[in-house]
Amino acid sequence: MPADDRQREYRMEMLGASTLIAVGLVISVLSLTEITARDSQHVAQATPPTQSTPGAETKPPAPSEPGTTGQRPSDVPPQPARPDPDAQKAGAQPALPPAPAEKVAPPIREK
Repeated sequence: MPADDRQREYRMEMLGASTLIAVGLVISVLSLTEITARDSQHVAQATPPTQSTPGAETKPPAPSEPGTTGQRPSDVPPQPARPDPDAQKAGAQPALPPAPAEKVAPPIREK
């Protein structure tokens, strides 16, 4: 008889699983039907137009862009980070510290 109990339990579990799948499908179909039945304006609404502040026409206009916006003035040419040797002799300092020396390993010997 234990085989009959296991088979009965298996059938009950399959019935419960099938019921859950069917309920899920019904809910999905109802949701999709409701989405397609709605007016498209309700699904994707646009933001309302912005309104002006009261008394904005009597206020002075905003100031223009500031002079320093991170752009280089056009009359100044770009300067190198390391001046040439003649300029260094004249006293020009490099903008960057000297680069570290490269590490050189002994050559690889062939076998």
